[in-house]
Amino acid sequence: MEVLSITKNVRMSPQKMREVVRQIQGLAANDAMAVLAVIPRKSARVVSKTLKSAIANAEHNHRLDPNTLIVKEAVAGAATTYKRVTPKARGSMGPILKRNCHVRIIVSDL
Repeated sequence: MEVLSITKNVRMSPQKMREVVRQIQGLAANDAMAVLAVIPRKSARVVSKTLKSAIANAEHNHRLDPNTLIVKEAVAGAATTYKRVTPKARGSMGPILKRNCHVRIIVSDL
């Protein structure tokens, strides 16, 4: 049985989030939590929170044992980008793209 958890509109670029998400893909859920606990990045805290939610969903909604869960899929995708501008020379403007991302984690039992 697959259980899904999504965190939407995280105020961080998807590229930075993917670096952390790729490290936990295919691991056991408990091992993935241990790996995320030692990564000193903001993205690791967000992914840890999403993984914890997926484990809780599996345990509460589907009566699965959290010790048998594995991270089947972990994806960070792009969300809406905020567009801002900064002044440039001779009265022109330069774009600033403030990127957001969605984090989707699927855990499944063995």
